[in-house]
Amino acid sequence: MDREQAKELVVKTFEGPFNENKFINFISNLLKRYDREKVLKPRIGIQGITERFLDFISSWERIGRYEDADKKIIDILIVKLKRGTSLYRARLAQRNFVASYLQGKLGTTSEKDAALVAFVDSDENDWRFSFVKMEYRFEKTPSGKVKVKEEFTPAKRWSFLVGPYEKSHTAQSRFVPILEDDNWRPNLSDLERAFDVEVVTKEFFEEYRTLFISTKLELDKIVINNKKVKEEFETKRINTVDFAKKLLGQIVFLYFLQKKGWFGVP
Repeated sequence: MDREQAKELVVKTFEGPFNENKFINFISNLLKRYDREKVLKPRIGIQGITERFLDFISSWERIGRYEDADKKIIDILIVKLKRGTSLYRARLAQRNFVASYLQGKLGTTSEKDAALVAFVDSDENDWRFSFVKMEYRFEKTPSGKVKVKEEFTPAKRWSFLVGPYEKSHTAQSRFVPILEDDNWRPNLSDLERAFDVEVVTKEFFEEYRTLFISTKLELDKIVINNKKVKEEFETKRINTVDFAKKLLGQIVFLYFLQKKGWFGVP
């Protein structure tokens, strides 16, 4: 798959309402191959979901299982949320639901290392593509003994909010390199890095810093070469540093409003 095809696949999968066939196609290209015999049909009700999560989850299913080169088990799940339970609410419950599944307390008795999960809102427009991983750390007990304690990655940190009202630029930057390499079967660490939005945040601020510096330098040139602008800046005690900060801040705010669709334009 070439780069443009990979980008198109991400756009078709993540910039529209949830579509199970498109999601499965994306997973197939991302992982290259996985065990489709490990399908679990949709589970509903108190026996399939347990009373603890009935207020938040309407159904869940497993579309397959992936085993990486290090023998790590990663299951692929689709979790449908109940009407009135938005993706912005009950994130802790959603994460704990998958945590119970990974521990073998829900659906199956076997433990898994991680899960790729599509959390889908009731109208299927808003959905979240998440990565939940089981982690361990050593903890000393009051008696001095060392025991292993299970931990789970926070759902917020390891998720992409997708759907027709969201753009997929970040998802493209994280998944296209894996998709375009037909021989790259990602291991658990690769998937973790792909979902690590801290890397994206760092890149954003580095680029923002570069833009701020270039904006400030251009403003310096204008102030030096334009007498009226220079007088205006001096009279109102404006400096190019503060002006550049305010200008870029306003642009980012307008972008946020446009991204939310509050301007009535795409």
